[in-house]
Amino acid sequence: MPRPTRRQALGAVIGVAASGALVGMAAASTETAAAEAESSGIAPGGTGAPGSFDEVFEGRRIQGAPAEARTDAHAHAHAGHAGHAGYRVLIDGRELPVMQHGKSGWSSTINHYERFATPLEAARTAVISLKGAVVVPFDPTA
Repeated sequence: MPRPTRRQALGAVIGVAASGALVGMAAASTETAAAEAESSGIAPGGTGAPGSFDEVFEGRRIQGAPAEARTDAHAHAHAGHAGHAGYRVLIDGRELPVMQHGKSGWSSTINHYERFATPLEAARTAVISLKGAVVVPFDPTA
């Protein structure tokens, strides 16, 4: 059986080193994500369900809490989107619709194509994107 060339041996060594580095980065990323989730509104207990928050960010008051179950027809028709009762976010007292996308994160009507780890991050990014404008009520029937 022929011996491997220097190029093949070097490629194998670099591959092993790169895979080791990726494993280390993944472990560090998991620890960082857990610490960020703990400090940014994830409910204690590790359930992944977001907790309540109330803060002032860039001069705007941001509030968020799990939405209470509604029994009207509109809430029932949209219950399948998020898979749970939902989450309510307010910016200066005006509702910012947010939606959970399974395990891939949260989005808002302001930043619909971006995913955020928590509703708080979605709200903060919406405040930045609004640049002082007020949140306009969302009416899907209009």
